Amino acid sequence: MSDPTKVDRKTVDLSSYPDLLVIYLGMRVNMLAGLKTILGLGPQIAHSVKAKPDGLLLHEDLLFSLMPLHIGMRQYWRDYESLERWSRSDPHRAWWKNFLRDSGGTGFWHETYSIRGGFEAIYDDIPKPVGMMNFAPVGPARGSAFSSRRRLKMESAPSSPDLEVSPAPVSENELYQK
Repeated sequence: MSDPTKVDRKTVDLSSYPDLLVIYLGMRVNMLAGLKTILGLGPQIAHSVKAKPDGLLLHEDLLFSLMPLHIGMRQYWRDYESLERWSRSDPHRAWWKNFLRDSGGTGFWHETYSIRGGFEAIYDDIPKPVGMMNFAPVGPARGSAFSSRRRLKMESAPSSPDLEVSPAPVSENELYQK
């Protein structure tokens, strides 16, 4: 008897990755100046990925659209603490601080999915809905929605005393003080 399907179906065993996190990130050109911003960041991001940050399992580049230019990436991280530690160190810390001062004609977003069940997202200067913005209520990223750790409803500090995490690149008070 022949196999009724010609599709070679496979799956993966993720049991060795109990804290796996997948993050999609995107940057969209909102104004012509944004093209320069994206082209300047591209090589810097490639260099940081080539350095193989601890906990980054895989990085893949994505193209969401050509007009307007909207590029991105998908990253798989061993755990939230690895991602958080990297995002709070240079070069990411400097990129984030600079972006929050001036988006350079771009919009930025990320959506994070945890194997443990939590999802979280942030959208900065995104004029048209992307991802979860298309179906979920959108509100300000303030208070308990300010940090990804709080949006994922994780404890306020890393679970292990061996995991030290630097302070956020920009605190909520710094960002919104007038």
